[in-house]
Amino acid sequence: MRDADNIREVESLGINMMGFIFWPKSSRYVCARPDYLPTKCKRVGVFVDEDIDTICRITDEYGLDYIQLHGHESPDYCAKLQGIHLIKAISVNGCDDIATYKRYEGLVDYFLFDTKCPSVGGSGQQFDWCVLSAYQGDTPFLLSGGIGPDDAQRLSALRVLDGFPVEKCIGIDLNSRFELAPGLKDVSSLRRFLTQLTHSSYQN
Repeated sequence: MRDADNIREVESLGINMMGFIFWPKSSRYVCARPDYLPTKCKRVGVFVDEDIDTICRITDEYGLDYIQLHGHESPDYCAKLQGIHLIKAISVNGCDDIATYKRYEGLVDYFLFDTKCPSVGGSGQQFDWCVLSAYQGDTPFLLSGGIGPDDAQRLSALRVLDGFPVEKCIGIDLNSRFELAPGLKDVSSLRRFLTQLTHSSYQN
């Protein structure tokens, strides 16, 4: 997110977190502070293998509540950021990738399981959610990777998916498939999806 009016509109939907990407190679890169930043939801700064001093500076400047590490950051790197709420992204293609979480247990607040792709996220593609049955960690996680407007019913059905750790899945990440352009969300599509998701949850 980086457009002030779009930020206000999306925030009004009652979301819990809003992401701001501080990776210069991203088409969604936040190169200047928006005229408005959310006050009713948590601000999440997304970084990729960034210098720790830079992360600390931007965290202060933007009043970030969480830092999402979306690169190849090591456990030692995460340990140096203790005192800051951390989300560690883990790229997933199969069950073997899920096991990566074990290196970061106790160092981060949340994991974010995203689709493995040649770039750094934002592919708009989904991985097989069934592989998350291999997750046996204690750290809550967010589900990411190509979740789109037609996925409300499928998401609601996760609670009855055999082996899926539903009690640890505390949220979903909505990004590229709800955009009009990079960094600009389709508010109507988001509103419709959230309504459908709530309705589906009550039905299941």
